[in-house]
Amino acid sequence: MNTQNDQHSILQPVIDDDIAQAAKRSRKKLVRRPGTIGGKLPWYDLRNAKLWRHAAQSVFLLINIYICITFYYWVRFYETGGNSTFVERPAGIEGWLPIAGLMNLKYTLETWQIPPVHAASMLLLIAFLAMSFLLKKAFCSWLCPIGTLSEALATLGKKLFGRHFLLPRWLDIPLRGLKYLLLAFFLYLVIPMPVQALQAFLMSPYGLIADVKMLNFFRFIGETTLISIIVLTIGSLFIQNLWCRYLCPYGALIGIFSLFSPFKIRRNADSCIDCGKCAKACPSRIPVDRLIQVRTVECTACMSCVESCPAKDTLVFSLTKPKGEPGATHSLGLSGMAVALMLTLILAGTIGYAKFTGHWDTQLPEQFYYRLIPASQQLGHP
Repeated sequence: MNTQNDQHSILQPVIDDDIAQAAKRSRKKLVRRPGTIGGKLPWYDLRNAKLWRHAAQSVFLLINIYICITFYYWVRFYETGGNSTFVERPAGIEGWLPIAGLMNLKYTLETWQIPPVHAASMLLLIAFLAMSFLLKKAFCSWLCPIGTLSEALATLGKKLFGRHFLLPRWLDIPLRGLKYLLLAFFLYLVIPMPVQALQAFLMSPYGLIADVKMLNFFRFIGETTLISIIVLTIGSLFIQNLWCRYLCPYGALIGIFSLFSPFKIRRNADSCIDCGKCAKACPSRIPVDRLIQVRTVECTACMSCVESCPAKDTLVFSLTKPKGEPGATHSLGLSGMAVALMLTLILAGTIGYAKFTGHWDTQLPEQFYYRLIPASQQLGHP
């Protein structure tokens, strides 16, 4: 800790000088954000969005680890014929069934009836889409456990190699389209399916224990899948957010909905000193310093750019653009605490509604589980 503080104290005059030089070049008065050092708030400051985002990531990751471990023991109980420890099935495992959620959503829109199997997967999908509709792709950077692990790998990679490696623009742009191709593939499979086919799939032995099949995918992992995961893991050390940026179809879907978000990262050009720290801090490589408002689907509302801005009320995550000269800007931007609270309310409200209406848990007679789960490896896709 002392070493980190010493390094910080050594770098601080350099950072301050960079900011002062940028303000001088822009010929604008710099009014610093209150409480900042070198343009940034201390990590423990409750006004620091990074503190709230990392707290949300940690809590949600721990919840998902608990869900996965509990679900494993629940499956083992039926695989052993009831000769192991029994635990209740964690309904949160439905969040790992995005395809089932998409199929159930289409079934519900067609019939106006919520299906009895894996309904929570649909309701959680709707919650995550609602988050993006309101707060850009905040789910990806604040809650998604895969996004959290990807960010941790990128941080580790930067410590090991001293930098992130950037793909050239001619390669980066087409690779970003891969996740939309994957999304289009899944939509092509689901959208044309008639209601009868959807119902037949959902009520088939495979559909009834789709959650168990998902667990088996990782428990009995194939060689090709294992190699792919290893390549993605190693690649994420070099290329920041490799999976999220290029391959995640879930992120692609959320990104499309995020285009309609009323909240956006917005910049006040009148008080901006053009230091470029916001663009440098952005993990999605968005040129924030050249935009008045960030509309792109790549923005995950991580607020890294906001936290890097040294000028008061100049870069905000808000409904309207901040206005005014330096020192007299007016902003109604969301704080990190507000974003965390809004995400929590959406998720808690969805779970509360699902429990109140009886759609949170998939209830099947125990004999189904005793019969289907031990034979899950032999069940093929209908």
